[in-house]
Amino acid sequence: MAYLFRDVKIAVRHLIRSPGFVTAALLMLALGIGATTAIFSMVEGVLLRPLPFPQSDQIMVISDTLSGVDMPAKGSVGVTPVDIRNYTHGTHSFTNLGGYQRIELDLSGIGDPAKVSATRLSSGVFPALAVQPLLGRFFTLQEDEQNEPVTVISYATWQSRFHRNPRVLGEKLLLNRRPYVIVGVMPQHFEFPLLPGHLHRTELWIPMSFAPQDTSMTAASDWSYDMVGRLKPGITAAQALSDLDGVAAQTVRNYPASMAEFKMHPVIRPLYQETVEQARPLISTLFLAVVIVLLIACANLAGLMLVRAINERRDVAVRLALGARTATIVWHAILESLLLSVTGGAAGLILAAISLRLGASLLPETLPRLSAIGLNWQLAGFAIGLSVLTGIVCGLAPAFAATRTTVNETLKGGARTSTSGAVHARLRSALVIAEVAVALVLLATSGLLLKSFERMRQVDLGFRPDHTLAAAYALPRDQYGTQAAVDAFNLELENRLRQQPGVKSVGLTSKLPGSGTAGSVPFVAEGYVALKGSSFDTGTMILVEGNYFEALGISLIRGRWFTQADTPTGQLAVIVNRTLAEQSWPGQDPVGKRLRFGTPSLKSPWGTVVGEVADVTEGSPDLPGKQQFYLPMKQANEMAGEMGSSGDVPGNRGYIVVRTALPPERMENVLPATVRSIDPQLPLNHVQSMEYTITSSEAPRRFNTVLISSFAAMAVLLAVLGIYSVIAFSVASRAQEMSIRIALGSQRHRIVRMVMVSGAKLVVVGSAIGLGGALAASRLVRSFLFGVSAFDPLVMAEAAFLLLLLALAATLVPAWRAASVDFMQALRSE
Repeated sequence: MAYLFRDVKIAVRHLIRSPGFVTAALLMLALGIGATTAIFSMVEGVLLRPLPFPQSDQIMVISDTLSGVDMPAKGSVGVTPVDIRNYTHGTHSFTNLGGYQRIELDLSGIGDPAKVSATRLSSGVFPALAVQPLLGRFFTLQEDEQNEPVTVISYATWQSRFHRNPRVLGEKLLLNRRPYVIVGVMPQHFEFPLLPGHLHRTELWIPMSFAPQDTSMTAASDWSYDMVGRLKPGITAAQALSDLDGVAAQTVRNYPASMAEFKMHPVIRPLYQETVEQARPLISTLFLAVVIVLLIACANLAGLMLVRAINERRDVAVRLALGARTATIVWHAILESLLLSVTGGAAGLILAAISLRLGASLLPETLPRLSAIGLNWQLAGFAIGLSVLTGIVCGLAPAFAATRTTVNETLKGGARTSTSGAVHARLRSALVIAEVAVALVLLATSGLLLKSFERMRQVDLGFRPDHTLAAAYALPRDQYGTQAAVDAFNLELENRLRQQPGVKSVGLTSKLPGSGTAGSVPFVAEGYVALKGSSFDTGTMILVEGNYFEALGISLIRGRWFTQADTPTGQLAVIVNRTLAEQSWPGQDPVGKRLRFGTPSLKSPWGTVVGEVADVTEGSPDLPGKQQFYLPMKQANEMAGEMGSSGDVPGNRGYIVVRTALPPERMENVLPATVRSIDPQLPLNHVQSMEYTITSSEAPRRFNTVLISSFAAMAVLLAVLGIYSVIAFSVASRAQEMSIRIALGSQRHRIVRMVMVSGAKLVVVGSAIGLGGALAASRLVRSFLFGVSAFDPLVMAEAAFLLLLLALAATLVPAWRAASVDFMQALRSE
């Protein structure tokens, strides 16, 4: 140990003699290791860490697949209330099994009224997750079946609204103006459902409490629920699926005639897979990108240490001549590298902690398990291990230089032209070429993402988001249980908003463009022959009221808007979008055509198309367009026919849309105040401009683009610094040669050209290799692109040209220095 301390002291004294080198090395290491640790915290928190439930690998998600209809790309939907009842009582492969549904509730009775995210659970969900409450208990099967008003609250709700009162059990709060008794508080880090982002975390859980009509076969087409269960010991997922198949077959046999076209099969997947599946490609790509940055930093550091070792070769030769062993020289070189890397790693760990704290709010809402992302002892160990590995790898270059030192030639001053010098030069050039190649891969990827983002921004949204304010609302069923009550509230709200200064138009809608909340429903277009394998078509049904189209600036292609004459007793009116019109009636005028809601076997009433409008973006602008049809809210029940139920009250929830002559931000207080003037206890949710809504929908792609571009900028900067250091050292080591050339009459501009050509050669070779790497990496980034080829030749050429320009700029300084050398002084010094 004493020898180790002695060697460390010697290494520290040796490093202190080169403060510029040490500073540059620490900055590169801190940047590379810090960025890698920060991104690895995402990998560990989202992908590697088990879910926060005991034996989480036994927790399964159950859903249905529907064939014969147009469904999401993954082929599965949720489950229905009928499925929840039948799977729960008819299967024997699960210790506990239950259904759940995410909802929003009006919370009042504690502070200001607010809209909160909640989840309805059947009694088997909490036991399936096997997490005990911090305080109190869960609700029971009896409370679930008897619709008892009890609730379990989250730790965050307990802390923010009840100030961690230990006697909170038994207190009441109003949910949709109905008193609920608090029976339990969940632990601090409990989260279920495991939703992406921060915005929609559940604040409380209430019993599912199905009403009799919810589990009747007339409600068998409501796939808005989910199920989760814990496998019994020794039962595999395949065995559980076979168990579910038998129950599903019986369920399908009992479907009503209106659902004869549906072919349903159950699907079982681990909860972990369901949670992280969509995030895996993004996080894997980010980790690969940051590893590339670290490799470039390591190559740069190895190059600097190699140059430093070559400059100190005479000292090494003296030590070898005095009897020092080669192994000792190698050990000291690696020890110096380890000291640098561990110190840089510690600084990188601090940078990672700062970046994670400051950047947590910038993470996209599409990432799950955000609360699990952060530094811990495992990540600290990862950073230390990474630092040690980096130190060993980077120390190999100077160690290699030490073993190649020829004592006699070096002491006689001939090492400059020796074979080892040529080998060192080739090694430095190889490191720079590798840096350029991997930097070009990142730079090209960044260019593709930037071009994709620009293409997405150019997509026609189908509406004008400027000067438009929107907010979500939901009317409590107890106070607004009839259609007349809902219609009266909506009409009064529209009238009062129109009277506000600056308001130009007001409308209501069941689905908001850009929010991504739209689902598909079946419909039949008169005269349309469905595609093979499907007996009907699907599209987005949107209920509207008031001047909705004018408020959003949706353009009318042909026909007319809805009018006051479109009443429940009048002709049923429908407005379709361009995609639906072109697919259902290609080359024809859709106005006057007929369309009905449901399946071919369902005898629902026909609606007449009165207008055609532009396609409207439902989610992110980079998502493919869908068929859309609009119905007046007042005619929704009549249009639904047999597909509707007596409990449906159109207009009792949705979105308020207001177009103003003023900036929307100035109306953000006016809208809630107008609602409170009608109903003081009714809160609004997501009061925001439509521009903000669209910007939020673009956030995941923007995050990918910004982060990859940042890594690309770091990689290019490090590569340019590597080129500069190699060319500068080459110029310095060839000072005598340059002096002789000038003394013999060579023009200085030729010296500049010669040096710059040597740098350009490295970039050209590196770019050729990098283009091949970019082609290989194109498969990885293809899923993140929109409207751009994964190997866009223009982007690749621009990336290579930009890198060449930066490299030439980096070589210009040493080239100018070489041309400006005082050849008389240089020759005397040699």
